[in-house]
Amino acid sequence: MNGDPRDFVAREAALLDERRFDDWLALFAEDGHYWVPLLGAAQADPFSHNSLAYEDRLLLQLRVDRLKNPRAHSQHPASHSQHVLQPSRIEEEVGGEVRLRTPFLYIEARGESQILLSGTVRHHLVRTPSGWAIRQKRVDLLNAARALPAIQLFI
Repeated sequence: MNGDPRDFVAREAALLDERRFDDWLALFAEDGHYWVPLLGAAQADPFSHNSLAYEDRLLLQLRVDRLKNPRAHSQHPASHSQHVLQPSRIEEEVGGEVRLRTPFLYIEARGESQILLSGTVRHHLVRTPSGWAIRQKRVDLLNAARALPAIQLFI
């Protein structure tokens, strides 16, 4: 069942906030990518300039495995996140693919420290027999070029 892609985006954020990283990773298509451009919305592609993250399924799996490892130094104490989403807007829907835009606030807390980031997420979803899958999740941070603290989880 495919359902409304806007509901898919909300569910994806909830999985991250619940630290259900394996379930979150399963939402990605085999050719899926997670991209956080260093220049935010001004960056045209992940190849002509550095990115904060440009990860395929293999790299995402490695990050998920690291987060689950009880010896992961950066997760003592564990990081937790909260995604606050504005309603997603469908920008394009062609055949079995849809592109959505979702403004967000992202809070990540670990111990006594907390960071707040904001921006826009752009999802490129593809329809599969089992539902929507993420071909690309692009996170355009507001004021992305500024110095950022270490982000431990997935925005």
